Amino acid sequence: MSWQEASETKRKRGVPEGLWVRCPGCQATIFRKEAQRRLGTCPECNYHWAISAQERIAQMLDEGTFEEWDADLVAADPLNFRDRKTYKQRLIDDRAATGLKDAAVVGCGRIRARKVVFGVTDSRFIMGSMGSVVGEKLTRAIERAQEMNLPLIIVSGSGGGARMHEGIFSLMQMAKTSAALARFHKSGGLFISVLTNPTMGGVAASFASLGDVVFAEPKALIGFAGPRTVKATIRIELPKGFQTSEFLLEHGFIDRIVKRQDLKSEIARAIDYCKK
Repeated sequence: MSWQEASETKRKRGVPEGLWVRCPGCQATIFRKEAQRRLGTCPECNYHWAISAQERIAQMLDEGTFEEWDADLVAADPLNFRDRKTYKQRLIDDRAATGLKDAAVVGCGRIRARKVVFGVTDSRFIMGSMGSVVGEKLTRAIERAQEMNLPLIIVSGSGGGARMHEGIFSLMQMAKTSAALARFHKSGGLFISVLTNPTMGGVAASFASLGDVVFAEPKALIGFAGPRTVKATIRIELPKGFQTSEFLLEHGFIDRIVKRQDLKSEIARAIDYCKK
């Protein structure tokens, strides 16, 4: 639940619109402006709300420096897929709701005056899942980072993993993005991957896990299949905090947990440390 949705829930319970939000983590009631000042995090329990791609860009990149690439790419419907609604209609609805053409936004900008190639996936658009457009945008961004000899930053918020609506066209994006990153790594490029809640499925199993440096926000859900699916499959009790960023840090899957307010500075520090 985003902090905007939490605010709407609170409004329906009789609180004046826009003044308060309820934290989904600890259920504390806090000022909306305080949540905004803290970049969408709870002052009581440090719960990190989901935020949009546009908000993420505004928070992490120096003001006015972002130049978007490949904004005109749109998904096709190769399978004429339908579940509760057609894939074509789902794309239309999510474009209207988010203002995005698809789940990924890529481009270049500056972080603390350091020029970078930047990509972010937005969980509001079909759960941030990776279809052909997301894979193509990220692959082009990786290749441009290599051509321009710039650090690459990708912020993942992809609870949907590979997008089932496109079948094998979606699954092949895992290999395509991973192969592009292998070439980028071979050229000496720096890739900093930032994992947010949630980062799951084919995204977690491909580019999101391949960073030279992997940061994660606190209490983010990160993994392939979700905890309930894993538990139902293997029928054993899972360790406490299974697939949270804290659990994965303890087991060596990520390098560091970084609060949202500190991400910009920590990424700049990592770029300087790696002399990029």
